Amino acid sequence: MRKTFYRLIAYYLSIFIIMIGIIQIMPLAVLPFYPEEISYAYCFLIPGITAMAIGMMMKYLLRDTEIVKLEKNYDAVLIVLIWLSAIFVSTFPWMLKGDYNFTQASFEMTSGFSTTGLSVVDVENTPHIFLMFRSLTLFIGGVGLVLIITSAFSDKYGLNLYNAEGHTDRLMPNLAKSARLILSIYSSYIALGALGYIIFGMPVFDAVNTAIAAVSTGGFSVLNDSIYGYHSLPIEIVTIVLMMLGQTSFILHLALIKKKFSKIFDHCETRFFIFLAVVFITLMCINVYTTGYASGLGQILRVSVFQFVTCITTTGFVSVPTLVGLPSGFVTIMILMMLVGGDLESTGGGIKQYRVIVVLKGILQQIKNTVRNYKTVTTDFITRAGKKSELTESEVSAMSSYILFYLLLFLAGSLIFTLYGNNLQDSMFEFVSAISTVGLSVGITNYNAPAVILWTATVGMFLGRLEIMVVFQSILRIAKDVIKKENI
Repeated sequence: MRKTFYRLIAYYLSIFIIMIGIIQIMPLAVLPFYPEEISYAYCFLIPGITAMAIGMMMKYLLRDTEIVKLEKNYDAVLIVLIWLSAIFVSTFPWMLKGDYNFTQASFEMTSGFSTTGLSVVDVENTPHIFLMFRSLTLFIGGVGLVLIITSAFSDKYGLNLYNAEGHTDRLMPNLAKSARLILSIYSSYIALGALGYIIFGMPVFDAVNTAIAAVSTGGFSVLNDSIYGYHSLPIEIVTIVLMMLGQTSFILHLALIKKKFSKIFDHCETRFFIFLAVVFITLMCINVYTTGYASGLGQILRVSVFQFVTCITTTGFVSVPTLVGLPSGFVTIMILMMLVGGDLESTGGGIKQYRVIVVLKGILQQIKNTVRNYKTVTTDFITRAGKKSELTESEVSAMSSYILFYLLLFLAGSLIFTLYGNNLQDSMFEFVSAISTVGLSVGITNYNAPAVILWTATVGMFLGRLEIMVVFQSILRIAKDVIKKENI
Protein backbone atom coordinates (compact mmCIF):
# COMPACT_ATOMS: atom_id res chain seq x y z
CA MET A 1 0.00 0.00 0.00
CA ARG A 2 2.90 2.35 0.72
CA LYS A 3 4.08 1.94 -2.88
CA THR A 4 0.62 3.00 -4.04
CA PHE A 5 0.81 6.15 -1.92
CA TYR A 6 4.28 7.11 -3.15
CA ARG A 7 3.24 6.47 -6.75
CA LEU A 8 0.22 8.72 -6.20
CA ILE A 9 2.46 11.35 -4.60
CA ALA A 10 4.67 11.26 -7.69
CA TYR A 11 1.57 11.60 -9.92
CA TYR A 12 0.27 14.63 -8.00
CA LEU A 13 3.76 16.12 -7.93
CA SER A 14 3.95 15.88 -11.74
CA ILE A 15 0.91 18.16 -12.00
CA PHE A 16 2.48 20.71 -9.71
CA ILE A 17 5.81 20.58 -11.55
CA ILE A 18 3.97 21.48 -14.75
CA MET A 19 2.47 24.46 -12.98
CA ILE A 20 5.83 25.42 -11.47
CA GLY A 21 7.18 25.46 -15.02
CA ILE A 22 4.37 27.77 -16.10
CA ILE A 23 5.20 30.07 -13.19
CA GLN A 24 8.76 30.43 -14.53
CA ILE A 25 7.61 31.86 -17.84
CA MET A 26 4.92 34.19 -16.46
CA PRO A 27 7.39 37.07 -15.78
CA LEU A 28 7.89 37.30 -19.57
CA ALA A 29 4.61 39.23 -19.56
CA VAL A 30 6.53 42.38 -18.56
CA LEU A 31 8.69 42.32 -21.71
CA PRO A 32 6.25 44.39 -23.84
CA PHE A 33 6.74 47.17 -21.28
CA TYR A 34 10.50 46.65 -20.94
CA PRO A 35 11.60 45.24 -24.35
CA GLU A 36 15.25 45.99 -23.58
CA GLU A 37 15.16 43.10 -21.09
CA ILE A 38 14.46 40.50 -23.79
CA SER A 39 18.03 39.25 -23.31
CA TYR A 40 16.95 37.78 -19.95
CA ALA A 41 14.11 35.74 -21.45
CA TYR A 42 16.25 32.58 -21.61
CA CYS A 43 16.70 32.70 -17.82
CA PHE A 44 13.00 31.91 -17.48
CA LEU A 45 12.31 29.93 -20.64
CA ILE A 46 14.95 27.25 -20.00
CA PRO A 47 13.81 26.24 -16.47
CA GLY A 48 10.15 26.80 -17.37
CA ILE A 49 10.08 24.59 -20.44
CA THR A 50 12.30 21.99 -18.78
CA ALA A 51 10.04 21.76 -15.72
CA MET A 52 6.91 21.46 -17.86
CA ALA A 53 8.52 18.74 -19.97
CA ILE A 54 9.60 16.77 -16.89
CA GLY A 55 6.16 17.18 -15.32
CA MET A 56 4.35 16.01 -18.46
CA MET A 57 6.68 13.03 -18.83
CA MET A 58 6.09 12.02 -15.20
CA LYS A 59 2.34 12.43 -15.63
CA TYR A 60 2.37 10.27 -18.77
CA LEU A 61 4.45 7.51 -17.15
CA LEU A 62 2.14 7.51 -14.12
CA ARG A 63 -1.11 7.81 -16.10
CA ASP A 64 -2.44 4.48 -14.79
CA THR A 65 -2.03 5.50 -11.14
CA GLU A 66 -4.99 4.61 -8.97
CA ILE A 67 -6.45 7.73 -7.37
CA VAL A 68 -7.07 7.01 -3.69
CA LYS A 69 -7.20 9.17 -0.60
CA LEU A 70 -3.76 9.72 0.89
CA GLU A 71 -3.45 8.37 4.41
CA LYS A 72 -2.22 10.38 7.38
CA ASN A 73 1.06 12.27 6.84
CA TYR A 74 1.47 11.24 3.20
CA ASP A 75 -0.20 14.53 2.28
CA ALA A 76 2.53 16.24 4.33
CA VAL A 77 5.17 14.44 2.26
CA LEU A 78 3.56 15.73 -0.93
CA ILE A 79 3.27 19.30 0.39
CA VAL A 80 6.95 19.43 1.32
CA LEU A 81 7.98 17.99 -2.06
CA ILE A 82 5.80 20.53 -3.89
CA TRP A 83 7.33 23.46 -2.04
CA LEU A 84 10.88 22.16 -2.40
CA SER A 85 10.30 21.64 -6.12
CA ALA A 86 8.96 25.18 -6.56
CA ILE A 87 11.94 26.69 -4.75
CA PHE A 88 14.48 24.49 -6.54
CA VAL A 89 13.17 25.19 -10.05
CA SER A 90 12.87 28.91 -9.29
CA THR A 91 16.54 29.18 -8.35
CA PHE A 92 17.60 28.64 -11.98
CA PRO A 93 16.53 32.06 -13.37
CA TRP A 94 18.75 33.72 -10.76
CA MET A 95 21.69 31.39 -11.36
CA LEU A 96 21.36 31.72 -15.14
CA LYS A 97 21.53 35.49 -14.70
CA GLY A 98 25.06 34.87 -13.49
CA ASP A 99 25.14 37.01 -10.34
CA TYR A 100 23.93 34.47 -7.78
CA ASN A 101 25.07 31.06 -6.62
CA PHE A 102 22.75 28.25 -5.54
CA THR A 103 22.79 29.27 -1.87
CA GLN A 104 21.85 32.87 -2.62
CA ALA A 105 19.21 31.88 -5.16
CA SER A 106 17.69 29.34 -2.77
CA PHE A 107 17.59 31.97 -0.03
CA GLU A 108 15.87 34.50 -2.30
CA MET A 109 13.27 32.08 -3.61
CA THR A 110 12.53 30.56 -0.22
CA SER A 111 12.05 34.12 1.00
CA GLY A 112 9.65 34.75 -1.88
CA PHE A 113 7.50 31.63 -1.68
CA SER A 114 7.40 31.82 2.12
CA THR A 115 6.36 35.51 1.84
CA THR A 116 9.24 36.55 4.07
CA GLY A 117 10.90 39.37 2.15
CA LEU A 118 14.50 38.95 3.29
CA SER A 119 16.69 39.58 0.27
CA VAL A 120 20.22 39.38 -1.08
CA VAL A 121 19.26 41.35 -4.19
CA ASP A 122 20.21 44.96 -4.95
CA VAL A 123 16.73 45.79 -6.21
CA GLU A 124 17.60 49.17 -7.71
CA ASN A 125 20.10 47.49 -10.06
CA THR A 126 17.97 44.45 -10.89
CA PRO A 127 15.94 44.10 -14.13
CA HIS A 128 12.18 44.57 -13.87
CA ILE A 129 11.54 41.02 -15.06
CA PHE A 130 13.36 39.59 -12.04
CA LEU A 131 11.60 41.95 -9.64
CA MET A 132 8.23 40.87 -11.06
CA PHE A 133 9.29 37.24 -10.68
CA ARG A 134 9.97 37.86 -6.98
CA SER A 135 6.56 39.45 -6.55
CA LEU A 136 4.94 36.54 -8.36
CA THR A 137 6.46 34.15 -5.82
CA LEU A 138 4.98 36.28 -3.04
CA PHE A 139 1.54 36.10 -4.61
CA ILE A 140 1.69 32.33 -5.09
CA GLY A 141 3.28 31.68 -1.71
CA GLY A 142 0.80 33.91 0.10
CA VAL A 143 -2.26 32.25 -1.40
CA GLY A 144 -0.64 28.81 -1.39
CA LEU A 145 0.52 26.55 -4.20
CA VAL A 146 -2.11 23.97 -3.37
CA LEU A 147 -4.88 26.55 -3.19
CA ILE A 148 -4.06 27.84 -6.67
CA ILE A 149 -4.19 24.31 -8.12
CA THR A 150 -7.33 23.55 -6.12
CA SER A 151 -9.05 26.59 -7.64
CA ALA A 152 -8.90 24.84 -11.00
CA PHE A 153 -9.84 21.31 -9.92
CA SER A 154 -12.52 19.55 -7.94
CA ASP A 155 -11.90 18.73 -4.29
CA LYS A 156 -12.71 15.03 -4.43
CA TYR A 157 -9.42 14.16 -2.73
CA GLY A 158 -7.95 17.59 -2.11
CA LEU A 159 -9.07 18.65 1.37
CA ASN A 160 -6.31 16.89 3.31
CA LEU A 161 -3.73 18.39 0.98
CA TYR A 162 -5.30 21.83 1.30
CA ASN A 163 -5.29 21.63 5.10
CA ALA A 164 -1.73 20.28 5.17
CA GLU A 165 -0.53 23.51 3.55
CA GLY A 166 -1.83 25.43 6.55
CA HIS A 167 -5.31 26.35 5.32
CA THR A 168 -8.37 25.75 7.46
CA ASP A 169 -10.24 28.61 5.83
CA ARG A 170 -12.81 26.64 3.84
CA LEU A 171 -15.24 29.47 3.13
CA MET A 172 -17.70 27.53 0.96
CA PRO A 173 -18.94 23.90 0.89
CA ASN A 174 -17.07 23.22 -2.35
CA LEU A 175 -13.31 23.47 -1.87
CA ALA A 176 -12.57 24.62 -5.42
CA LYS A 177 -15.13 27.43 -5.09
CA SER A 178 -13.66 28.35 -1.73
CA ALA A 179 -10.20 28.56 -3.30
CA ARG A 180 -11.47 30.75 -6.14
CA LEU A 181 -13.21 33.05 -3.67
CA ILE A 182 -9.98 33.49 -1.71
CA LEU A 183 -8.11 34.20 -4.94
CA SER A 184 -10.67 36.80 -6.00
CA ILE A 185 -10.57 38.53 -2.60
CA TYR A 186 -6.79 38.51 -2.62
CA SER A 187 -6.56 39.83 -6.19
CA SER A 188 -9.13 42.56 -5.57
CA TYR A 189 -7.18 43.93 -2.62
CA ILE A 190 -4.01 43.99 -4.71
CA ALA A 191 -5.75 45.84 -7.57
CA LEU A 192 -7.29 48.41 -5.24
CA GLY A 193 -4.02 48.82 -3.37
CA ALA A 194 -2.07 49.39 -6.59
CA LEU A 195 -4.64 51.99 -7.65
CA GLY A 196 -4.27 53.75 -4.32
CA TYR A 197 -0.49 53.83 -4.68
CA ILE A 198 -0.74 55.25 -8.20
CA ILE A 199 -3.13 57.97 -7.03
CA PHE A 200 -0.58 59.05 -4.43
CA GLY A 201 2.26 59.26 -6.93
CA MET A 202 3.90 55.85 -6.96
CA PRO A 203 5.05 54.63 -10.42
CA VAL A 204 2.82 51.91 -11.90
CA PHE A 205 5.44 49.14 -11.76
CA ASP A 206 6.30 50.02 -8.17
CA ALA A 207 2.61 50.17 -7.27
CA VAL A 208 1.81 46.68 -8.58
CA ASN A 209 4.82 45.07 -6.91
CA THR A 210 4.33 46.89 -3.61
CA ALA A 211 0.61 46.04 -3.47
CA ILE A 212 1.38 42.35 -4.02
CA ALA A 213 4.07 42.47 -1.35
CA ALA A 214 1.82 44.25 1.16
CA VAL A 215 -1.25 42.03 0.80
CA SER A 216 0.84 38.85 0.76
CA THR A 217 2.65 40.23 3.85
CA GLY A 218 5.85 39.56 1.93
CA GLY A 219 7.66 42.89 2.05
CA PHE A 220 9.77 42.68 -1.12
CA SER A 221 10.27 46.27 -2.26
CA VAL A 222 11.56 47.73 -5.51
CA LEU A 223 13.51 50.34 -3.53
CA ASN A 224 16.44 49.59 -1.26
CA ASP A 225 14.93 51.97 1.31
CA SER A 226 11.57 50.17 1.21
CA ILE A 227 8.51 52.35 1.88
CA TYR A 228 10.69 55.03 3.47
CA GLY A 229 12.16 55.69 0.03
CA TYR A 230 8.89 57.28 -1.15
CA HIS A 231 8.81 59.86 1.70
CA SER A 232 5.03 59.89 1.58
CA LEU A 233 2.59 59.65 4.48
CA PRO A 234 -0.37 58.70 2.20
CA ILE A 235 1.68 55.81 0.76
CA GLU A 236 2.51 54.66 4.28
CA ILE A 237 -1.19 54.76 5.21
CA VAL A 238 -2.18 52.72 2.13
CA THR A 239 0.56 50.24 3.03
CA ILE A 240 -0.71 49.92 6.61
CA VAL A 241 -4.23 49.17 5.33
CA LEU A 242 -2.97 46.53 2.88
CA MET A 243 -0.74 44.90 5.49
CA MET A 244 -3.70 44.74 7.86
CA LEU A 245 -5.86 43.13 5.18
CA GLY A 246 -3.12 40.61 4.46
CA GLN A 247 -2.80 39.47 8.08
CA THR A 248 -6.56 39.22 8.59
CA SER A 249 -8.26 35.83 8.48
CA PHE A 250 -10.10 35.09 5.23
CA ILE A 251 -13.12 34.19 7.35
CA LEU A 252 -13.32 37.85 8.36
CA HIS A 253 -12.90 38.99 4.76
CA LEU A 254 -15.96 36.95 3.86
CA ALA A 255 -17.85 38.58 6.74
CA LEU A 256 -16.74 41.99 5.46
CA ILE A 257 -17.99 41.21 1.94
CA LYS A 258 -21.33 40.06 3.35
CA LYS A 259 -21.45 43.21 5.53
CA LYS A 260 -21.65 41.15 8.70
CA PHE A 261 -19.51 43.59 10.64
CA SER A 262 -20.53 42.21 14.03
CA LYS A 263 -18.65 38.99 13.20
CA ILE A 264 -15.46 40.96 12.65
CA PHE A 265 -15.56 42.50 16.11
CA ASP A 266 -16.95 39.37 17.75
CA HIS A 267 -13.71 37.58 16.93
CA CYS A 268 -10.99 36.77 19.45
CA GLU A 269 -8.11 37.77 17.19
CA THR A 270 -9.64 41.16 16.38
CA ARG A 271 -9.96 41.97 20.06
CA PHE A 272 -6.48 40.65 20.81
CA PHE A 273 -5.00 42.75 18.02
CA ILE A 274 -6.65 45.89 19.36
CA PHE A 275 -5.31 45.12 22.84
CA LEU A 276 -1.77 44.59 21.50
CA ALA A 277 -1.94 47.74 19.41
CA VAL A 278 -3.06 49.95 22.30
CA VAL A 279 -0.46 48.59 24.73
CA PHE A 280 2.60 48.24 22.51
CA ILE A 281 2.17 51.27 20.25
CA THR A 282 1.93 53.32 23.44
CA LEU A 283 5.14 51.76 24.75
CA MET A 284 6.89 52.29 21.41
CA CYS A 285 5.85 55.94 21.36
CA ILE A 286 7.16 56.46 24.87
CA ASN A 287 10.44 54.74 23.99
CA VAL A 288 11.18 56.77 20.84
CA TYR A 289 10.26 59.98 22.70
CA THR A 290 12.36 59.35 25.83
CA THR A 291 15.39 58.26 23.80
CA GLY A 292 15.14 61.23 21.45
CA TYR A 293 14.83 59.03 18.34
CA ALA A 294 11.83 61.04 17.14
CA SER A 295 10.22 64.32 18.18
CA GLY A 296 6.76 65.73 17.64
CA LEU A 297 3.62 63.70 18.25
CA GLY A 298 2.96 63.19 14.55
CA GLN A 299 6.41 61.79 13.79
CA ILE A 300 6.42 59.64 16.94
CA LEU A 301 3.09 58.09 15.99
CA ARG A 302 4.14 57.70 12.35
CA VAL A 303 7.27 55.74 13.27
CA SER A 304 5.64 53.65 15.99
CA VAL A 305 2.38 52.70 14.24
CA PHE A 306 4.01 51.67 10.96
CA GLN A 307 6.72 49.56 12.61
CA PHE A 308 4.18 47.92 14.92
CA VAL A 309 1.93 46.98 12.00
CA THR A 310 4.75 45.75 9.77
CA CYS A 311 5.96 43.47 12.59
CA ILE A 312 2.68 41.98 13.79
CA THR A 313 1.45 41.47 10.23
CA THR A 314 4.87 39.92 9.44
CA THR A 315 5.20 42.02 6.28
CA GLY A 316 8.65 43.53 6.61
CA PHE A 317 8.29 46.97 5.05
CA VAL A 318 10.01 49.82 6.90
CA SER A 319 9.27 53.54 7.12
CA VAL A 320 12.54 54.56 8.75
CA PRO A 321 15.94 55.09 7.06
CA THR A 322 17.49 52.08 8.81
CA LEU A 323 16.61 49.66 11.58
CA VAL A 324 20.11 50.05 12.99
CA GLY A 325 19.99 52.74 15.67
CA LEU A 326 16.39 52.17 16.77
CA PRO A 327 16.04 52.25 20.59
CA SER A 328 16.68 48.88 22.24
CA GLY A 329 13.23 48.77 23.87
CA PHE A 330 11.59 49.54 20.53
CA VAL A 331 13.49 46.67 18.89
CA THR A 332 12.54 44.29 21.70
CA ILE A 333 8.85 45.07 21.12
CA MET A 334 9.36 44.47 17.39
CA ILE A 335 10.81 41.03 18.16
CA LEU A 336 7.83 40.18 20.39
CA MET A 337 5.33 41.29 17.74
CA MET A 338 7.13 39.30 15.04
CA LEU A 339 6.89 36.23 17.26
CA VAL A 340 3.14 36.71 17.78
CA GLY A 341 2.38 37.30 14.10
CA GLY A 342 -0.91 37.51 12.23
CA ASP A 343 -4.27 35.73 12.21
CA LEU A 344 -4.43 31.95 11.98
CA GLU A 345 -6.01 31.82 8.51
CA SER A 346 -4.18 34.59 6.68
CA THR A 347 -1.05 35.33 4.68
CA GLY A 348 0.66 36.44 7.92
CA GLY A 349 3.33 34.36 9.63
CA GLY A 350 4.60 33.99 13.19
CA ILE A 351 3.19 31.82 15.94
CA LYS A 352 -0.25 33.27 15.05
CA GLN A 353 -2.47 35.26 17.37
CA TYR A 354 -5.05 32.50 17.80
CA ARG A 355 -2.47 30.11 19.25
CA VAL A 356 -1.27 32.77 21.68
CA ILE A 357 -4.86 33.47 22.77
CA VAL A 358 -5.57 29.77 23.34
CA VAL A 359 -2.46 29.31 25.48
CA LEU A 360 -3.11 32.49 27.48
CA LYS A 361 -6.66 31.31 28.14
CA GLY A 362 -5.29 27.94 29.20
CA ILE A 363 -2.87 29.58 31.63
CA LEU A 364 -5.65 31.74 33.05
CA GLN A 365 -7.86 28.69 33.45
CA GLN A 366 -5.10 26.87 35.33
CA ILE A 367 -4.71 29.82 37.69
CA LYS A 368 -8.46 29.94 38.32
CA ASN A 369 -8.56 26.21 39.00
CA THR A 370 -5.94 26.53 41.73
CA VAL A 371 -8.18 28.81 43.78
CA ARG A 372 -11.48 27.06 43.09
CA ASN A 373 -13.00 24.11 44.92
CA TYR A 374 -11.56 20.96 43.34
CA LYS A 375 -15.08 19.65 42.69
CA THR A 376 -15.97 22.68 40.56
CA VAL A 377 -16.07 21.94 36.84
CA THR A 378 -15.58 24.95 34.58
CA THR A 379 -15.67 25.32 30.82
CA ASP A 380 -13.84 27.98 28.87
CA PHE A 381 -14.96 29.22 25.45
CA ILE A 382 -13.34 31.00 22.52
CA THR A 383 -15.13 33.05 19.86
CA ARG A 384 -14.23 33.14 16.18
CA ALA A 385 -16.27 35.23 13.74
CA GLY A 386 -19.24 35.22 16.09
CA LYS A 387 -19.16 31.47 16.72
CA LYS A 388 -18.45 30.40 20.27
CA SER A 389 -16.81 27.02 20.79
CA GLU A 390 -15.55 25.14 23.80
CA LEU A 391 -11.84 25.38 24.49
CA THR A 392 -10.64 21.86 25.18
CA GLU A 393 -7.59 20.74 27.12
CA SER A 394 -6.31 18.90 24.07
CA GLU A 395 -6.37 22.09 22.00
CA VAL A 396 -4.56 24.03 24.72
CA SER A 397 -1.98 21.24 24.95
CA ALA A 398 -1.47 21.13 21.18
CA MET A 399 -1.07 24.91 20.92
CA SER A 400 1.31 24.96 23.89
CA SER A 401 3.47 22.26 22.33
CA TYR A 402 3.58 24.14 19.03
CA ILE A 403 4.62 27.40 20.69
CA LEU A 404 7.30 25.67 22.76
CA PHE A 405 8.72 23.97 19.66
CA TYR A 406 8.60 27.28 17.78
CA LEU A 407 10.50 29.09 20.53
CA LEU A 408 13.13 26.33 20.71
CA LEU A 409 13.77 26.66 16.98
CA PHE A 410 13.87 30.45 17.36
CA LEU A 411 16.53 30.15 20.06
CA ALA A 412 18.53 27.59 18.07
CA GLY A 413 18.61 29.80 14.98
CA SER A 414 19.51 32.86 17.04
CA LEU A 415 22.36 30.92 18.64
CA ILE A 416 23.81 30.01 15.23
CA PHE A 417 23.75 33.69 14.25
CA THR A 418 25.61 34.66 17.44
CA LEU A 419 28.34 32.14 16.60
CA TYR A 420 29.23 34.34 13.64
CA GLY A 421 29.95 37.37 15.82
CA ASN A 422 26.51 38.98 15.92
CA ASN A 423 25.17 40.30 19.22
CA LEU A 424 22.20 38.51 20.80
CA GLN A 425 19.52 41.12 20.10
CA ASP A 426 20.50 41.45 16.43
CA SER A 427 20.64 37.65 16.10
CA MET A 428 17.21 37.22 17.68
CA PHE A 429 15.80 39.99 15.52
CA GLU A 430 17.18 38.56 12.28
CA PHE A 431 16.19 34.95 12.90
CA VAL A 432 12.71 35.72 14.20
CA SER A 433 12.31 37.74 11.02
CA ALA A 434 13.14 34.56 9.08
CA ILE A 435 11.12 31.95 11.00
CA SER A 436 8.12 34.27 11.37
CA THR A 437 8.40 35.12 7.64
CA VAL A 438 8.70 38.86 8.26
CA GLY A 439 11.63 40.11 6.20
CA LEU A 440 13.00 42.90 8.39
CA SER A 441 16.78 42.87 8.57
CA VAL A 442 19.55 44.51 10.55
CA GLY A 443 22.03 43.38 7.91
CA ILE A 444 23.04 39.88 9.03
CA THR A 445 21.51 38.21 5.96
CA ASN A 446 22.97 39.85 2.87
CA TYR A 447 24.62 39.03 -0.44
CA ASN A 448 28.02 38.46 1.18
CA ALA A 449 26.74 36.61 4.27
CA PRO A 450 28.34 33.23 5.08
CA ALA A 451 26.57 30.23 3.57
CA VAL A 452 25.70 28.86 7.03
CA ILE A 453 23.89 32.11 7.89
CA LEU A 454 21.90 32.05 4.65
CA TRP A 455 21.01 28.34 4.94
CA THR A 456 20.00 28.77 8.59
CA ALA A 457 17.65 31.58 7.58
CA THR A 458 16.43 29.58 4.57
CA VAL A 459 15.48 26.60 6.76
CA GLY A 460 13.82 29.00 9.22
CA MET A 461 11.73 30.60 6.47
CA PHE A 462 10.72 27.23 5.06
CA LEU A 463 9.69 25.85 8.46
CA GLY A 464 7.86 29.07 9.31
CA ARG A 465 5.78 29.10 6.12
CA LEU A 466 4.73 25.45 6.43
CA GLU A 467 4.17 25.91 10.18
CA ILE A 468 6.88 23.46 11.25
CA MET A 469 4.79 20.38 11.98
CA VAL A 470 4.06 19.56 8.33
CA VAL A 471 7.79 19.34 7.61
CA PHE A 472 8.50 17.10 10.58
CA GLN A 473 5.46 14.94 9.87
CA SER A 474 6.76 14.32 6.36
CA ILE A 475 10.26 13.46 7.62
CA LEU A 476 8.88 11.04 10.20
CA ARG A 477 6.55 9.45 7.62
CA ILE A 478 9.42 8.78 5.21
CA ALA A 479 11.73 7.58 7.99
CA LYS A 480 9.06 5.20 9.27
CA ASP A 481 8.52 3.72 5.79
CA VAL A 482 12.26 3.32 5.23
CA ILE A 483 12.65 1.52 8.56
CA LYS A 484 9.72 -0.79 7.76
CA LYS A 485 11.22 -1.59 4.37
CA GLU A 486 14.58 -2.46 5.92
CA ASN A 487 12.87 -4.78 8.42
CA ILE A 488 11.03 -6.70 5.77
